[in-house]
Amino acid sequence: MPFDNIISMRTAATKGFASKVATQRDGLVAPDLEAGNRIATQLMYLAGAKATEDGMGAPVPIILTRRADDSQPRIAPVILAGLFNRALYR
Repeated sequence: MPFDNIISMRTAATKGFASKVATQRDGLVAPDLEAGNRIATQLMYLAGAKATEDGMGAPVPIILTRRADDSQPRIAPVILAGLFNRALYR
């Protein structure tokens, strides 16, 4: 799904993109670590988004934080990784 259709309902409608999930996402998936970091950073600084990053697909969850983050973005990925790990090994 194109990024602008994910972020803007108006853009999705203008392009005739019919989807129940346009702008209704809880998370974004990136093809690699670098792309995910770029997306998260742009959303945080340009749109005021709250972002956390977890790397999935490795043998164990990977937790990514930024030096400039306050406590909430540092704690949230730990909680998400724990929930994922619990569901995976249940």
